[in-house]
Amino acid sequence: MVSATRQDRADVQPGQPGKHPSGSRRGVLRGGRPGRPVADGALGGPVLRLFVRLVRRPLLPAVRLWRRNIQLRVVAATLLMSLAVVLALGFVVIAQVSEGLLDAKEEAAQSQAAGGFAVAQEKANTPSASDGPDATDNKVGRDASTWMNSLVKQLASGGQTAFEVAALGAGTGEQGPPGAQGVKGARASGNVDPTASVPLDLRKAVNHATGTFKTFSEIRYTSGAGEKAPEPALVVGKRLTDINGDPYDLYYLFPLTQEEESLNLVKVTIATAGVFVVVLLGAIAWLVVRQVVTPVRMAAGIAERLSAGRLQERMKVTGEDDIARLGEAFNKMAQNLQLKIQQLEDLSRLQRRFVSDVSHELRTPLTTVRMAADVIHDARVDFDPVTARSAELLAGQLDRFESLLADLLEISRFDAGAAALEAEPIDLRDVVRRVIEGAEPLAEHKRTRIRVLGDTQPVIAEADARRVERVLRNLVVNAVEHGEGRDVVVRLASAGGAVAVAVRDYGVGLKPGEATRVFNRFWRADPARARTTGGTGLGLSIAVEDARLHGGWLQAWGEPGGGSQFRLTLPRTADEPLRGSPIPLEPEDSRGNRARAAAEAAGAGAAPVRRPGSDPAGADRSPIPPRSAVAGALPVPADPTALPGNGARVVARSADQPAQEEGAAGGAAGGAARGR
Repeated sequence: MVSATRQDRADVQPGQPGKHPSGSRRGVLRGGRPGRPVADGALGGPVLRLFVRLVRRPLLPAVRLWRRNIQLRVVAATLLMSLAVVLALGFVVIAQVSEGLLDAKEEAAQSQAAGGFAVAQEKANTPSASDGPDATDNKVGRDASTWMNSLVKQLASGGQTAFEVAALGAGTGEQGPPGAQGVKGARASGNVDPTASVPLDLRKAVNHATGTFKTFSEIRYTSGAGEKAPEPALVVGKRLTDINGDPYDLYYLFPLTQEEESLNLVKVTIATAGVFVVVLLGAIAWLVVRQVVTPVRMAAGIAERLSAGRLQERMKVTGEDDIARLGEAFNKMAQNLQLKIQQLEDLSRLQRRFVSDVSHELRTPLTTVRMAADVIHDARVDFDPVTARSAELLAGQLDRFESLLADLLEISRFDAGAAALEAEPIDLRDVVRRVIEGAEPLAEHKRTRIRVLGDTQPVIAEADARRVERVLRNLVVNAVEHGEGRDVVVRLASAGGAVAVAVRDYGVGLKPGEATRVFNRFWRADPARARTTGGTGLGLSIAVEDARLHGGWLQAWGEPGGGSQFRLTLPRTADEPLRGSPIPLEPEDSRGNRARAAAEAAGAGAAPVRRPGSDPAGADRSPIPPRSAVAGALPVPADPTALPGNGARVVARSADQPAQEEGAAGGAAGGAARGR
């Protein structure tokens, strides 16, 4: 603190009397006693880990509050910076005060000691009346000791506790020169222990050179002083001669008690003022930040309520400052947002009502037209070929028109939120069988074989059988229609809390980006492609709504020329959230999986494995290898997309892959697969 601000003044260089290297101001005015070491303990590793565990849990709420509260962070930063500034200023002020006190003390001590040294030497040079030429050596020794005792008492009497005086014989503390005479023993005033109070280094410096030397030390008292505690002091010493001309050392010890008390008072004052300043700055920072943070918090709360649908919420604006302008802009944004949302809601409401009304209103004339068309269709054998063909076309288009009206009515129910779920425990294998039986005529016409995997064990789920059958019928029919005559594989699986049905075809597949648009209403991958089954373009849209109504997923995957796979995942129990699907969205026989398997086989040094379908004879067109049921498998991690119809991955067509491989079907079917 104080002693660290300037170079130690007690340091003595050769030829510079008055300073000594052993004494320093370090530790003199610090409110404590110099020379007392402080024992510091270190926490061990196990103790530290136990402490961290004990305090970690209670600190979590505080850490969360620190992260979420900007006002707390600003106020804490202000307090820390204010504390750092106050501490720096306090150290500077205390150092300056300590320097000033010690400088004044040194000047006064040197002046006082110089006068005392002059008086002592003058008394030694003045012959006593009792001394005569006939005095013996013993007489001289006794007179010197008596004279020294009298001198110490006389010099100390003028101090009045401002200083103490100590006299030491020449060479005390070290081996003196041969034949050295003079005062023997140590003498001091005020029950001071001269040997312990005067540092050895200072005594050596006084014995080796002439002049005045000083250092900082502490005054220690003898047992006769009533166990008085040591005091920091400034010690000034000089070599003198006694009445017989023999050398001795005289020391002045100036206690620094008053200076220490003054410095402690300054410390307390600075600490008290610093605490008040830091608290005041913290309060000011809290008030200032609150004026800025409060409107921001209000805006955040109102934004949360707006996102929750409470569009009438507005900020309270007062004044004309930047915060007020921000509030006005926020209110205008909320008002415009509310207006736009209301307009969209009105438009959507009108659109849903229009679709519903048109669908209902068209049923009556459609019924009349249907009756007339049935009459014409029944009598077509009596018409000419052109008229008979027109009657058949009329009947077919009326069937499609009725399907479109039915789909529009179903879509209007979903839009109005009127769709109801009649869930009951069902076995999806039965639903798949009914769907395949209904699609058999189309499959025979397309020369497509429908295969089923994973139907050896029950696949039970709480679902609406009618809606699930509608979804699967749409998927299977689409797969047969777009499968280019190749096999269609339906896979069932159950694991954890989910069941899944995947429909895989090996037709034209899906281009990049089409897997997410395939569920849009009236969307077609190839507008020029004819609808041989008379579809309306709303099948997948209704299917994804049915999946959402069950709380499940309907997702698509495809690659150009490599076919596609649609996966329906449903919770085993109604209203149970899905965490994953037992069937991967990308099939095992995709190009990407085949390339990865080939790379792993090449890296392991294994012989290339002939994939199913590599037989040039092409005895079996199914590219699906034999596989047992997956019931009881562990649940896979949750899908990256929780919304039905999203997150489908499309694998781009590799440039180096020949076109012949794209059309290859490949492979013999396993015993677990069963033809339909």
